[in-house]
Parts: sequence; structure tokens; C-alpha cells
Amino acid sequence: MKSFKILKIVIGSVLLMSTVFAQSAIFLLIAPGARAGGMGEAQVALADDSYATYWNPAGLGFQEGYELSGMHVNWLPGLVDDMYYDFIGGRIPVTNLGVFGGHLIYLNAGEQQWTDDQGNDLGKFITYFASGAISYSTLITEKSSIGFNFKILHQHLTDKWVGSEETKGVSTNFGFDAGYLTKGKLGGKLDFGAMIANIGPKVVFNDEKQADPMPTNLKLGFNYRVYESRYNRLNIVYDVNKLLVGEFAAMDWDGDGLIGGYGEDEAYNSDNQIEIAHTDSWWKGIFTSFIDDWYLGGDRDYDGDRVIGRWNADGTDSSEVATGEYLYNKDGQKEVGSGAERSVSDEFKALIHSIGVEYWYNEMFAIRAGYYYDFEGKITTPTVGAGLRYGNYGFDFGYTVAEETHPLNNTMRFSLMLSF
Repeated sequence: MKSFKILKIVIGSVLLMSTVFAQSAIFLLIAPGARAGGMGEAQVALADDSYATYWNPAGLGFQEGYELSGMHVNWLPGLVDDMYYDFIGGRIPVTNLGVFGGHLIYLNAGEQQWTDDQGNDLGKFITYFASGAISYSTLITEKSSIGFNFKILHQHLTDKWVGSEETKGVSTNFGFDAGYLTKGKLGGKLDFGAMIANIGPKVVFNDEKQADPMPTNLKLGFNYRVYESRYNRLNIVYDVNKLLVGEFAAMDWDGDGLIGGYGEDEAYNSDNQIEIAHTDSWWKGIFTSFIDDWYLGGDRDYDGDRVIGRWNADGTDSSEVATGEYLYNKDGQKEVGSGAERSVSDEFKALIHSIGVEYWYNEMFAIRAGYYYDFEGKITTPTVGAGLRYGNYGFDFGYTVAEETHPLNNTMRFSLMLSF
């Protein structure tokens, strides 16, 4: 039996970018562009440069001219010292057709050590993730546009054998994005954008039964132009992000006090409902993700013993399935009735909020500030940044203000743009 010491970095990334417990292709959620990095990662309704190929491809429809952009950043410097992220994007307008574009993403997770189950060193390998996207956008009215991305992604966890299986930890998949942007609402002051990103089938490495969903997510954005004059411009931008992944912990769906017991791997109840931890298919998850935290399912099996309750609060064990006062698991967590205690407010806790402020002077110099708030992921980070435009060149800087022990501490983003 072989084992790999590769997950410390990947797990760290997951905890910082998402609260989903079973999800792959997390690297697609890393926000490119130092401009966005200085504004709390709020960009969906702004999207007025070639970074729109990531944030909202519909934003390309309003843009003119050719542009190239790029960013390099040492990712999670508070956690590791050999992990970095690269992004390069661009746009090309085509007369009477619209605007085409695309981007490339590369995340190098560093060198990993390969060991056997006794801890013996078997060598080293590199873990990396890559994605390429082709974008297209067109105006549908004078003040609104639509845009689409088609992307291919490759994840290379390891080129060594995984466990006792003579297969390797690599996966190649595809996905789609679709975006919308409308401008000039509320007297010409408000822009609104929406995007569904990473629509696609589950990611399979070695076993289809253990396939994880793509990080499909819905983004809604608002850009309010507070003040505009010849030399001064002030925008307030707000984004809210909702993961469209229907996922469920081990729960008692039929109320018999047990988890599963029927069907394949005893994962189903007598009504053929799956009760062990699972995720819905990508197309079903788009709908069930709005009710999976409060409406669907039943009492939670927190300790994994496949029995709901069975213990008293004082540690008294019951040989019977949870009845009467035996509401708790052996760790003192209440399981019986936990399903009824969930509410729609739990769904709102899963939302991720980003807010940013941007001030431009003479369309040459910008200062920025923002805030990123993820309740479930316990990420609350202020951001600051600045930008400079001179001729056809653009330079942006973004900095995450985090506690000294936080992995995002000292994360500095630098990005460049060339328009021609």
C-alpha cells in the first residue's frame, strides 16, 4: 500500500477558498488580477478589462481594442514557500461578430514527497493544476451583453500509483461559463452582472464512485458609480457568490434512526434514498444547492456510527435505536432533532460576500480597498490596492491584510496589462 504526502497543500487551499467538503478543481476559484485582489475580489459587474474572461465574459462585449494581461503570485505564502499561481489572458475584437478572448491558468503546488505505508522515502514529484478557456461575448442591446467560456482543465496530483491501484492521480475535464451584464440602471448609475461558472461533469481521478463535483458557482455583482467627473471617478462594487453544488452529510432521510442499511454498500434506506454523505450530479445540484442546507434530508450523523443518537447527555449508552432521552452521540453532540433545527438562515451562511471601493484620478491612478467575507469558511480579510495607467500600459497591485498566522498573510498580487 503506497501513500502520498501531497494533500497538506491541497487541503489548505480548500479550506481557504471553499467550505465544500467534497469538491475538486478548487484552483478554479483562485481570483486572478491584482485589481480584484485589492477590492475584496468583487468584479462581476465591473469586468471592463481582459480579466473579464475569468470574472464575467459578458464584460468583453463592451470593450474595444486588443489587450493582454498577466499575473504571477506566490500563493499562500503563510502556509508554503514553493506554491505559485500564474494567469495570462487577452481579448480580440472582431468586427460584426463580437469580442473573443481567453485565458490560461497554472497553479504549481510544489514538490511533494512519495512514501510507502512505513514512511520510507520513495522519491519526489510535482503537483500542479492547469486550465485554458476560450471566451466570446456580444452585445444584445446597446447596454447589455452576454458572454460564454469553454474551458479545459488538467489536474496532476501525482504520476505515482495511488494506493494498490495501478492508476495515477491525474484528471482532464471540461466545463462552461455563462455570463450577463447590463449597464446604466437607476439613472445611469448602476451596473448589474451575473455569471454561472464551472458548469460541467464530476471530476474523476481513479474511481467514478468517488468522483467529486466541479465548483459550479453563481455570482451576482453590482457596480454603483457614486461619482464621475472629468478627473475623478468613484465606484462601489459588491459581489455575492453561491456554490451550486448540492451536497449532503450523512443524514437519516426516512426517520428510522439509522443511516442506510440497504442497497449497494448499504448506503440507501428502504425507500431507495441515499443516506451516506454524497453530492448530487452537476445538473441536479444547480437546483438542490439552494435547499440542501435546510430543507432536504433529516437528522445528522455527526460521529459516523450510522446511528442517530443512542447516547444520553451524561454519556449513558442505549442499546436501542435513538428513542426517548437518548438524543446525543458519544461525543455529546445532539443528533436526534438536528434536522428540524435547520432553517433557511443556514443557507445564507453559505454565501460568500465581496465588497470593494475604487477611486480613479484622471484615469491614470487608482486606489482601492475591499473586504472578503466567508462565514462558513471563517475567512474575513480586508484588502488594499493601487493601479497605474500610462499610455497603453497598466500596472496593478493588491495586498491581503490578514493575521500573522493566516496563510493569506503577506499575499501580494502584481498584474500587468498591455493595450494596443
